[in-house]
Order: sequence, then C-alpha cells, then structure tokens
Amino acid sequence: MRDILVTLIILGLLPFSFKRPAVGVLLYTWVSLMNPHRMCYGFAYNMPFAALIAVVTTASLFTSKEPKKLPMTPVTITLLLFTAWVSFTSFFALEPNLAWIEWRRVIKTYYMVLITLMVLNNTKDLKLFVWVVALSLGFFGFKGGLFTIMSGGNFRVYGPAGSYIEENNGMALALVTTLPLMWYVRSIVTNRWLMHGLTAMMVFSAVAAMGSYSRGALVGGATMMLFLWWHSQKKAQTGFVLVIMVALIMAVMPGAWFERMNSIGSYQDDGSAMGRINAWHFAINVASHNILGGGFNVFTPRMFYMYAPEPTNYHVAHSIYFEVLGDHGFIGLGLFLALMFTAWRTGTRVYKQCVKDPELKWAAQMARMCQVAIIGYGVSGAFLSLAYFDLYYDVIIILVVLEKILLVKKPATFAYPAQQLAPQTT
Repeated sequence: MRDILVTLIILGLLPFSFKRPAVGVLLYTWVSLMNPHRMCYGFAYNMPFAALIAVVTTASLFTSKEPKKLPMTPVTITLLLFTAWVSFTSFFALEPNLAWIEWRRVIKTYYMVLITLMVLNNTKDLKLFVWVVALSLGFFGFKGGLFTIMSGGNFRVYGPAGSYIEENNGMALALVTTLPLMWYVRSIVTNRWLMHGLTAMMVFSAVAAMGSYSRGALVGGATMMLFLWWHSQKKAQTGFVLVIMVALIMAVMPGAWFERMNSIGSYQDDGSAMGRINAWHFAINVASHNILGGGFNVFTPRMFYMYAPEPTNYHVAHSIYFEVLGDHGFIGLGLFLALMFTAWRTGTRVYKQCVKDPELKWAAQMARMCQVAIIGYGVSGAFLSLAYFDLYYDVIIILVVLEKILLVKKPATFAYPAQQLAPQTT
C-alpha cells in the first residue's frame, strides 16, 4: 500500500513540472530529503524517483515559459568554483574507482541546486520550499522524538536506509540544522492548532536529535539555541520553549546518555574520539602531500596505511572540514569555507535591509533562521562527515533565492555594485 501511495503522489505531481519547474524542484527536494520510497517494502524501494524528477524538471526548462535565471551572486560563483574544483580533483583521485562513484552522487546534488536557484522566482514558491524542507525532516523528528520518549532513550534514532540520514549521527545533524526552519514556519502560521503542532514537532525533534546519542549534535544544538535566544526579539517566549526542550531531554534520557555526553571532556580515554583525531591527522597529511587532495572517498583503509599516524586505526573523516580537506586539499577547503562565509553574509545583508520594514519582516526572520541553521550545521558538522549533504545546500538555496526575490522588489537596496551601475529597464 505504501509503495502505491508514494508512487501515485510522485507520478501524479510530476506532469505539473512541465508547466512549472518549481513543482519539480519542490518534489525533488521532498524525495531527496525525506526519501519516502525508502520507507516502503515493495517495488518503490529501489525506484529511481529522484533521477526521474530531475530529468523531467530539466526538460521543463525548455517547455515552461516561466522565467529561469541563475542569480550570479558571490554565493553562486563560489558554488560554481567549488563544483569545478571537486570535479577537477576527481581526475587525480588516489582511489579513482571510489571517487567517481561519489562524484556522480555529489554532482547530481549541485546540479539540482543550480536548477532550483534558477526556477524559484517568487515569495510563494520560496516559502513552499522552506515548508518542504522543514516538514520533510520534521517528520523524522516528530516520530523519533516519540520513539525516544516511549523507549526511555535506550535506543538510538536512525533514518531511512540508503540516505544521508541513515546513520544516527547524520540524523542528529539533519534535525539540528532543520530546527530553525521549523521555528520559522511556526512563526508565520496563524492557525492555533497548526502552531501547536509545529511546536510539538520542534520539541520532539530536539529530543530525537539527542536520542541519536550524537555528541556533535549536543554541541551544535547548544550553540545554535544560544544564538537563537540571543538574537530573538521575544527572549522570554523563546527562552520558555528552549527550557521546555532541555527539561524534556533531561527527564527522558537515561544514565548511559549522560555518560556518553560527559565523555566530551575526557576524549583522551575515548577510542572513538581518538580515532577521529587520527582521521583528522590523516586528512592533513593527504592535503600536505597532494595539492589537489586525495579525491572523493580517500578515507579508506588502504590510504590510512600510507598517510595516517596510526595506520590500523581506520575511521571516516567525522568532520565536514577534514572531509573536504582530505578529499580536495587546502584549496577545496578554502572554497568550502568561502561558500559558508558568503552564504552567511547574504543572510546578514538581507536581515539588515528588511528587519525594520514591516512588509519584509518575514524575509528578515527567514534569513536569520537560515543563519541559525548554518551555525547548527557548521558546529555539529565539525564532528560528522556530511560535507555534501543536500540539506545544507537547501539552506544556501533559501538565502540566495531570498535575495534574488528582494532584488526585484527593491533593486536599489539589494543590488550588488555592478548591478547598481547597470541601467535600469522598465
């Protein structure tokens, strides 16, 4: 029954993409983040729905009459440079067979990011995109939070098989990163029951993130919550919700969870933590000996024998930063950090220009929540290998499209210097 339902939803919405490419990117985002077919048990489980949607959406670029323009901002230019660099390094990868497998997966993500930036052109589609991102992962947060509470926190929370969030740490990072977007959609609804439902989703998602037993999620979540409270215009209300989240987590989680979290301060005695440090040294050694890095999927037992301080203590990168460093060298890491910086600056720019305008306060709040999401991803990701996770690039999409829309509304305010000098047409 699940297989039929998921297939009917996807195939039923797909034809609308020919007229409106935005429908295609919304559908693709839902499938890529939530992986609904991976929760089926029959023919739909291995169906290439994402590839099918990508093909139809690409075709719609030629059949649709809606405007399609890639905004050439510092974020977009940096993303294009990073995409070109990771493709170039793949030709010189130390594990070429593995590298091209990952390259194909990553390049599909970046391709759809560029398509999405082209076809999202109005406030309605952008807000729908935020809703899709928030609810796609909020579903797992709500379900995982209930599971954590009912099981007394004795079992870890996992995502659907074959996805970026299959592993418990990946699920934790996804929920921490998505929480600010859930907060945003909650702030714009007017229906009381819907607001209560979104509040419950947020609380349960926070519980589920901690129920993953991810120490990175704890550090990232705490940093993100502090930033959220500090910049909130309603500190009392925000603080009350955050206190409820913390209190519920403290009440639910068992002693084993507290022992694991307390091990952060004694990492020298933790084999997992020391394995990560060994992997980080491995990444530094690879990048130091190869200006292009090792290429995608360089973190293998064979490479550890060549570059790791402890050759037999093999671990994956367990850090978005060391993952990129090992894969693509110092230049790749520089571009990755530049992408994060330019995305952050876009959020700051939008927030400052919109926060005092009553008609654009929604944009200011959206930009701020995306910045909070970047903090959650950046801090939690320091301990997790998810540098190429769709969700992070979806947050970047929101910021770029937000400025793209505002540039149309207020060209003199949001244009970059080169655009300000260009003659205005009517």
